[in-house]
Amino acid sequence: MTAAATVAAHAESWPIARPFRIARGAKTVADVVVATVRGGGFAGRGECVAYRRYGECAEGVAEAIRGYRGPLDRAALRDALPPGAARNALDCALWDLEAKRASKPAWQLAGVPRPTGVATAYTIGLDTPGAMGERAAAESHRPLLKLKLGGAEIDGDLERLRAVRRNAPGARLIVDANEGWEMAALERFVPVAVDANVRLIEQPLPEAADAALADARLPIPIAADESARGDVNMAEIATRYQVVNIKLDKTGGLTQALALAREARALGLGVMVGCMVCTSLAVAPALLLAHFAEVVDLDGPLLLARDRTPRLPYENQCVSFDSAVWG
Repeated sequence: MTAAATVAAHAESWPIARPFRIARGAKTVADVVVATVRGGGFAGRGECVAYRRYGECAEGVAEAIRGYRGPLDRAALRDALPPGAARNALDCALWDLEAKRASKPAWQLAGVPRPTGVATAYTIGLDTPGAMGERAAAESHRPLLKLKLGGAEIDGDLERLRAVRRNAPGARLIVDANEGWEMAALERFVPVAVDANVRLIEQPLPEAADAALADARLPIPIAADESARGDVNMAEIATRYQVVNIKLDKTGGLTQALALAREARALGLGVMVGCMVCTSLAVAPALLLAHFAEVVDLDGPLLLARDRTPRLPYENQCVSFDSAVWG
């Protein structure tokens, strides 16, 4: 990258179609940060979402990007910034810039097949059993539904699961508790989940308590989400989980995410690729991980009241890459 390259960042708020709630709280807008790197007559962009779970906020992330004075190089970026949203936006902007300068799509630069017709999960936010059942009925045409659970009482989560299954009898189900349970709750939940044919449970226990999973012998695969952040020890993850959910805002960008996906596969871990509630600009780079993944959860733009223009094509419950959006 030339010395004349410049970095800019700004925050944006995108309305969510309906209030989106998980175990840690609810939101009605998606606050994102867009980084832009300009150099050699081209501009690359990357979008990130600040993780409140890790003490980030949108304006703080934007300030970190604007204040970055290190090398504008993807390899150097890993050492210059900690993993997180700011590094993700800059890393993805550099991928976008490199693709434009080389006149090659980012998927070719990454050495993966073009992501086309990738089936994605659709998320039903945490709500009352009745409300989640109604949403499941409305989305029952989708092949894969993801349920946000982790309510105050496990009995409520069991009712939520039963309501969704009644109203979407043909859908495959995955469950995400967002660290909302203790081991006793998980043990109560699993038999009901087996009966409901749940395929995967994400992050049932808090990160600080997930060592208990090392001794568990559960009939449903468990995925690491909050426990798989930054320069995660993938070998340790493999002693507690069967699947790892890789999100660019946690890994600090596509560069690290690709390396972690390859490492996970080498260790025999299943790979899931996920996203925050975001626009197509954030999902496009994450799509490059679909090549490694058994489960793809890239429905962020579908949860918004509107997406940015241009946007990724979502058709027949599938999403495809489009270099007009990114890369």
